[in-house]
Amino acid sequence: MSEANGQSAAPHGNGDGREDRDVVLEVRDLTVGFGDVLVLENLSLELYRGEILGFVGASGSGKSVLLRTVLGLVPKRAGTIRLFGVDLDQASEAQNILIDMRVGVLFQHGALFSALTVLENVQVPMREYLDLPKALMDELALLKIELVGLPRSAAGKYPSELSGGMIKRAALARSLALDPDIVFLDEPTSGLDPIGAADFDELVGKLRDTMGLTVYMVTHDLDSLLTACDRIAVLGDRRVLVEGPVQTMMESEEPWVKSYFRGKRARRIDVDARA
Repeated sequence: MSEANGQSAAPHGNGDGREDRDVVLEVRDLTVGFGDVLVLENLSLELYRGEILGFVGASGSGKSVLLRTVLGLVPKRAGTIRLFGVDLDQASEAQNILIDMRVGVLFQHGALFSALTVLENVQVPMREYLDLPKALMDELALLKIELVGLPRSAAGKYPSELSGGMIKRAALARSLALDPDIVFLDEPTSGLDPIGAADFDELVGKLRDTMGLTVYMVTHDLDSLLTACDRIAVLGDRRVLVEGPVQTMMESEEPWVKSYFRGKRARRIDVDARA
Protein backbone atom coordinates (compact mmCIF):
# COMPACT_ATOMS: atom_id res chain seq x y z
CA MET A 1 0.00 0.00 0.00
CA SER A 2 1.52 3.29 -1.08
CA GLU A 3 1.87 6.49 0.93
CA ALA A 4 -0.64 9.22 0.11
CA ASN A 5 2.09 11.61 -0.98
CA GLY A 6 4.94 9.19 -1.54
CA GLN A 7 6.47 9.80 1.90
CA SER A 8 6.54 7.90 5.14
CA ALA A 9 7.47 9.08 8.57
CA ALA A 10 10.77 8.10 10.10
CA PRO A 11 10.81 4.62 11.69
CA HIS A 12 10.17 4.61 15.38
CA GLY A 13 10.76 1.81 17.86
CA ASN A 14 7.52 0.78 19.54
CA GLY A 15 9.10 -0.65 22.65
CA ASP A 16 7.57 -4.11 22.28
CA GLY A 17 10.68 -5.86 20.97
CA ARG A 18 9.57 -5.96 17.33
CA GLU A 19 11.21 -4.23 14.40
CA ASP A 20 10.80 -0.51 13.89
CA ARG A 21 7.69 0.58 12.00
CA ASP A 22 6.50 3.66 10.17
CA VAL A 23 4.32 6.29 11.81
CA VAL A 24 1.03 6.43 9.89
CA LEU A 25 -0.76 8.90 12.18
CA GLU A 26 1.13 11.71 13.91
CA VAL A 27 -0.59 14.23 16.18
CA ARG A 28 1.54 17.11 17.47
CA ASP A 29 0.64 19.78 20.06
CA LEU A 30 -3.08 19.43 19.37
CA THR A 31 -5.45 21.79 21.17
CA VAL A 32 -9.23 21.48 20.91
CA GLY A 33 -11.86 23.39 22.84
CA PHE A 34 -15.51 24.36 22.95
CA GLY A 35 -16.16 27.92 24.07
CA ASP A 36 -14.03 28.62 27.12
CA VAL A 37 -13.44 24.94 27.85
CA LEU A 38 -10.28 23.22 26.58
CA VAL A 39 -10.79 19.50 26.02
CA LEU A 40 -7.33 18.73 24.60
CA GLU A 41 -4.20 20.86 25.08
CA ASN A 42 -0.82 20.34 23.45
CA LEU A 43 -1.59 16.65 22.96
CA SER A 44 0.84 14.51 20.97
CA LEU A 45 0.39 10.93 19.79
CA GLU A 46 1.75 8.50 17.21
CA LEU A 47 0.16 5.43 15.65
CA TYR A 48 2.49 2.88 14.06
CA ARG A 49 1.81 0.82 10.97
CA GLY A 50 0.31 -2.59 11.70
CA GLU A 51 -0.37 -2.10 15.41
CA ILE A 52 -3.58 -2.13 17.43
CA LEU A 53 -3.51 0.93 19.69
CA GLY A 54 -5.98 1.03 22.56
CA PHE A 55 -6.96 4.54 23.62
CA VAL A 56 -8.48 4.84 27.09
CA GLY A 57 -9.34 7.51 29.61
CA ALA A 58 -12.00 8.55 32.09
CA SER A 59 -15.47 9.33 30.80
CA GLY A 60 -15.54 12.87 29.41
CA SER A 61 -11.76 13.05 29.06
CA GLY A 62 -11.94 13.71 25.32
CA LYS A 63 -11.26 10.34 23.69
CA SER A 64 -14.03 10.64 21.13
CA VAL A 65 -13.24 14.34 20.61
CA LEU A 66 -9.69 13.40 19.65
CA LEU A 67 -10.90 10.72 17.25
CA ARG A 68 -13.38 13.08 15.62
CA THR A 69 -10.76 15.81 15.37
CA VAL A 70 -8.39 13.44 13.58
CA LEU A 71 -11.23 12.57 11.20
CA GLY A 72 -11.91 16.27 10.52
CA LEU A 73 -15.32 16.25 12.20
CA VAL A 74 -14.28 18.62 15.02
CA PRO A 75 -12.16 21.74 14.37
CA LYS A 76 -8.87 22.18 16.21
CA ARG A 77 -7.46 25.39 17.63
CA ALA A 78 -3.79 24.52 17.27
CA GLY A 79 -1.47 21.68 16.39
CA THR A 80 -0.71 19.41 13.47
CA ILE A 81 -2.29 16.17 12.30
CA ARG A 82 -0.45 14.08 9.70
CA LEU A 83 -1.91 10.96 8.08
CA PHE A 84 0.34 8.84 5.86
CA GLY A 85 2.90 11.64 6.00
CA VAL A 86 0.44 14.31 4.80
CA ASP A 87 -0.25 17.42 6.90
CA LEU A 88 -4.04 17.57 6.73
CA ASP A 89 -3.98 21.38 6.89
CA GLN A 90 -1.86 21.47 3.73
CA ALA A 91 -3.53 18.60 1.83
CA SER A 92 -5.05 19.23 -1.57
CA GLU A 93 -8.58 18.11 -2.41
CA ALA A 94 -7.15 15.14 -4.33
CA GLN A 95 -4.96 14.12 -1.38
CA ASN A 96 -7.91 14.39 0.99
CA ILE A 97 -9.95 12.04 -1.20
CA LEU A 98 -7.10 9.52 -1.32
CA ILE A 99 -6.69 9.71 2.46
CA ASP A 100 -10.44 9.29 3.03
CA MET A 101 -10.36 6.12 0.93
CA ARG A 102 -7.59 4.69 3.11
CA VAL A 103 -9.46 5.27 6.38
CA GLY A 104 -12.32 3.20 7.77
CA VAL A 105 -14.45 4.21 10.77
CA LEU A 106 -16.73 2.27 13.10
CA PHE A 107 -18.66 4.80 15.17
CA GLN A 108 -20.05 3.98 18.59
CA HIS A 109 -23.38 2.09 18.32
CA GLY A 110 -22.61 1.31 14.66
CA ALA A 111 -24.33 4.36 13.12
CA LEU A 112 -25.89 2.25 10.36
CA PHE A 113 -28.47 3.91 8.11
CA SER A 114 -31.79 2.53 9.34
CA ALA A 115 -33.49 2.77 5.93
CA LEU A 116 -30.78 0.73 4.20
CA THR A 117 -30.14 -3.00 4.31
CA VAL A 118 -26.82 -4.35 5.57
CA LEU A 119 -25.70 -4.81 1.96
CA GLU A 120 -26.63 -1.22 1.09
CA ASN A 121 -24.91 0.12 4.22
CA VAL A 122 -21.67 -1.65 3.30
CA GLN A 123 -21.92 -0.21 -0.22
CA VAL A 124 -22.20 3.43 0.93
CA PRO A 125 -18.41 4.10 0.74
CA MET A 126 -18.23 2.27 -2.59
CA ARG A 127 -20.96 4.45 -4.07
CA GLU A 128 -19.27 7.60 -2.78
CA TYR A 129 -15.76 6.91 -4.05
CA LEU A 130 -15.94 4.22 -6.73
CA ASP A 131 -17.69 3.77 -10.07
CA LEU A 132 -18.51 0.07 -10.17
CA PRO A 133 -21.24 -2.04 -11.77
CA LYS A 134 -24.00 -3.01 -9.33
CA ALA A 135 -23.25 -6.73 -9.63
CA LEU A 136 -19.61 -6.18 -8.67
CA MET A 137 -20.56 -3.93 -5.76
CA ASP A 138 -23.01 -6.56 -4.53
CA GLU A 139 -20.34 -9.26 -4.63
CA LEU A 140 -17.73 -7.08 -2.93
CA ALA A 141 -20.19 -6.12 -0.18
CA LEU A 142 -21.10 -9.76 0.37
CA LEU A 143 -17.41 -10.61 0.72
CA LYS A 144 -17.01 -7.92 3.41
CA ILE A 145 -20.11 -9.19 5.21
CA GLU A 146 -18.68 -12.70 5.28
CA LEU A 147 -15.25 -11.38 6.26
CA VAL A 148 -16.61 -10.03 9.55
CA GLY A 149 -18.36 -13.29 10.39
CA LEU A 150 -21.91 -12.53 9.27
CA PRO A 151 -23.86 -14.96 7.07
CA ARG A 152 -24.80 -13.87 3.55
CA SER A 153 -28.43 -14.03 4.65
CA ALA A 154 -27.77 -10.94 6.82
CA ALA A 155 -27.20 -8.84 3.70
CA GLY A 156 -30.91 -8.26 3.11
CA LYS A 157 -31.76 -7.41 6.71
CA TYR A 158 -32.30 -3.92 8.08
CA PRO A 159 -30.49 -2.66 11.23
CA SER A 160 -33.70 -2.99 13.26
CA GLU A 161 -33.63 -6.73 12.55
CA LEU A 162 -30.09 -7.23 13.86
CA SER A 163 -28.75 -8.01 17.32
CA GLY A 164 -26.25 -5.65 18.92
CA GLY A 165 -23.36 -7.90 17.96
CA MET A 166 -24.54 -8.15 14.36
CA ILE A 167 -24.85 -4.35 14.15
CA LYS A 168 -21.22 -3.99 15.25
CA ARG A 169 -20.08 -6.52 12.65
CA ALA A 170 -22.13 -4.90 9.89
CA ALA A 171 -20.66 -1.51 10.78
CA LEU A 172 -17.19 -3.06 10.74
CA ALA A 173 -17.89 -4.52 7.29
CA ARG A 174 -18.82 -1.02 6.07
CA SER A 175 -15.58 0.38 7.53
CA LEU A 176 -13.66 -2.23 5.49
CA ALA A 177 -15.54 -1.56 2.23
CA LEU A 178 -12.62 0.20 0.52
CA ASP A 179 -9.84 -2.00 1.98
CA PRO A 180 -8.49 0.79 4.22
CA ASP A 181 -5.04 1.01 5.76
CA ILE A 182 -6.30 2.39 9.10
CA VAL A 183 -9.53 1.57 10.92
CA PHE A 184 -10.77 3.79 13.75
CA LEU A 185 -13.02 1.96 16.22
CA ASP A 186 -15.03 3.99 18.73
CA GLU A 187 -16.10 1.80 21.68
CA PRO A 188 -16.52 -1.27 19.44
CA THR A 189 -17.45 -3.68 22.26
CA SER A 190 -19.78 -1.40 24.23
CA GLY A 191 -23.15 -3.03 24.76
CA LEU A 192 -21.86 -6.51 23.96
CA ASP A 193 -21.87 -9.39 26.43
CA PRO A 194 -18.43 -10.69 27.50
CA ILE A 195 -18.47 -13.55 24.98
CA GLY A 196 -19.54 -11.27 22.14
CA ALA A 197 -16.91 -8.71 23.12
CA ALA A 198 -14.18 -11.35 23.21
CA ASP A 199 -15.25 -12.65 19.80
CA PHE A 200 -15.14 -9.12 18.39
CA ASP A 201 -11.66 -8.52 19.80
CA GLU A 202 -10.49 -11.77 18.22
CA LEU A 203 -12.03 -10.73 14.90
CA VAL A 204 -10.21 -7.38 14.96
CA GLY A 205 -6.92 -9.15 15.61
CA LYS A 206 -7.47 -11.58 12.75
CA LEU A 207 -8.38 -8.76 10.36
CA ARG A 208 -5.27 -6.86 11.37
CA ASP A 209 -3.12 -9.90 10.64
CA THR A 210 -4.79 -10.91 7.36
CA MET A 211 -5.40 -7.44 5.89
CA GLY A 212 -2.38 -5.62 7.29
CA LEU A 213 -4.60 -3.12 9.08
CA THR A 214 -3.55 -0.47 11.55
CA VAL A 215 -6.18 -0.12 14.28
CA TYR A 216 -6.95 2.84 16.56
CA MET A 217 -9.41 1.60 19.18
CA VAL A 218 -11.15 3.87 21.69
CA THR A 219 -12.43 1.63 24.46
CA HIS A 220 -13.36 1.33 28.13
CA ASP A 221 -13.12 -2.46 27.93
CA LEU A 222 -10.21 -3.58 30.11
CA ASP A 223 -10.22 -7.05 28.53
CA SER A 224 -9.86 -5.50 25.05
CA LEU A 225 -6.93 -3.41 26.23
CA LEU A 226 -5.18 -6.38 27.81
CA THR A 227 -5.81 -9.02 25.16
CA ALA A 228 -6.22 -7.27 21.80
CA CYS A 229 -3.96 -4.21 21.93
CA ASP A 230 -0.24 -4.04 21.18
CA ARG A 231 0.06 -0.65 22.84
CA ILE A 232 -2.12 1.54 25.05
CA ALA A 233 -2.39 5.32 25.34
CA VAL A 234 -4.10 6.91 28.34
CA LEU A 235 -5.78 10.31 28.05
CA GLY A 236 -6.01 12.58 31.08
CA ASP A 237 -5.52 16.24 31.97
CA ARG A 238 -6.16 17.06 28.27
CA ARG A 239 -3.09 15.12 27.07
CA VAL A 240 -1.63 11.63 26.78
CA LEU A 241 -0.52 10.74 30.31
CA VAL A 242 1.09 7.37 29.60
CA GLU A 243 1.64 5.27 26.49
CA GLY A 244 3.21 1.88 25.96
CA PRO A 245 2.55 -1.85 26.26
CA VAL A 246 0.54 -3.43 29.10
CA GLN A 247 3.62 -3.69 31.29
CA THR A 248 4.02 0.11 31.19
CA MET A 249 0.41 0.49 32.36
CA MET A 250 0.91 -1.99 35.20
CA GLU A 251 4.02 -0.15 36.39
CA SER A 252 2.66 3.40 36.08
CA GLU A 253 2.16 5.45 39.22
CA GLU A 254 -0.21 7.94 37.55
CA PRO A 255 -3.24 7.82 39.92
CA TRP A 256 -5.92 7.16 37.27
CA VAL A 257 -3.78 4.61 35.41
CA LYS A 258 -2.91 2.84 38.65
CA SER A 259 -6.56 2.71 39.72
CA TYR A 260 -7.77 1.49 36.32
CA PHE A 261 -5.20 -1.21 35.68
CA ARG A 262 -4.37 -2.24 39.25
CA GLY A 263 -7.49 -1.23 41.17
CA LYS A 264 -10.20 -3.32 42.78
CA ARG A 265 -11.93 -4.23 39.52
CA ALA A 266 -8.75 -4.86 37.53
CA ARG A 267 -7.87 -8.48 36.94
CA ARG A 268 -4.45 -10.02 37.44
CA ILE A 269 -2.48 -10.77 34.30
CA ASP A 270 0.84 -12.37 33.54
CA VAL A 271 2.71 -9.35 32.21
CA ASP A 272 5.84 -11.39 31.58
CA ALA A 273 3.89 -13.74 29.29
CA ARG A 274 2.81 -10.76 27.16
CA ALA A 275 6.20 -9.04 27.01
